[in-house]
Amino acid sequence: MPPLPAAFYPEVTFLKDLTLGKYIAVASPLHNLDPRTKFIAVLLLMSTLLAAEGLAPGERTHLFAPLLFFAIFLAAIVPLARIPIGIVIKNLRPFIWLFFFTLVLWALWPPPPPYTVLWHLPAVDLFITLEGVKNGLFFSLRLSLIIVTASLLTLTTAPIELTAGLEKLFNPLRRIGFPVHELAMMISIAMRFVPVLVEEAERLYKAQLARGANFSGGPIQRAKNLIPLLVPLFISTFARADRLALAMESRCYRGGINRTYFRELKFAQGDFYTALAVLAIIAVLLTLPFLVPF
Repeated sequence: MPPLPAAFYPEVTFLKDLTLGKYIAVASPLHNLDPRTKFIAVLLLMSTLLAAEGLAPGERTHLFAPLLFFAIFLAAIVPLARIPIGIVIKNLRPFIWLFFFTLVLWALWPPPPPYTVLWHLPAVDLFITLEGVKNGLFFSLRLSLIIVTASLLTLTTAPIELTAGLEKLFNPLRRIGFPVHELAMMISIAMRFVPVLVEEAERLYKAQLARGANFSGGPIQRAKNLIPLLVPLFISTFARADRLALAMESRCYRGGINRTYFRELKFAQGDFYTALAVLAIIAVLLTLPFLVPF
């Protein structure tokens, strides 16, 4: 029997769209920044996004002004990375279900009164409030901004540079016997394995389809149908990890003992300006809820 055309097999779009953990090597101002600067900046910006959630005066809804300002800031930053904005946006598609679930959950979760009812089902006393919808949109937008911010770090930082940056950043912990290099290497490998696992899951998915597997049906049925996919994925993951450990041992890898790097990390003038810009953005995010009642 001749093989079926490729169009016969459904595409795994949620796997192809995931770019978290991938690195795109281009020459850009963001790529040239010290990885420590980028890591601290991303950490501070994400923490500020979680903290900037003031309530509108007299209402039970969160303010959108900080999120909208940060979205404009990200839209201005992406061109500096010289990465197509489509790649950054595609990273949000696998999380659409999470955004939808967050929106529905908050829409059905009544805030403290008073509130405005948009829809009511008397049979089960189920209703959707305007304040709940606003809160759902707020948390969904905030989650999407956090994902984009994290993806910019991995898209503009090579794994080996990220490892070196984390090791330098946590280097003072060596004095208390903390395995700094091992932790940095573990984080870097874990982030690098994300796209590898995505590609492996896509390959196994298509292999199962070719053998007659059915991944359609309701949510519970689809979850049961994924079991034949998860088992070989775990086995393949452990096999890859074993091969990686063997490859590292064959190259005489011995952790952080007298380890050197081809590129020595040094803060430059661009890192100083970036730090000032990040502090300014944080100040604006924290003060906007008091200035703009929206």
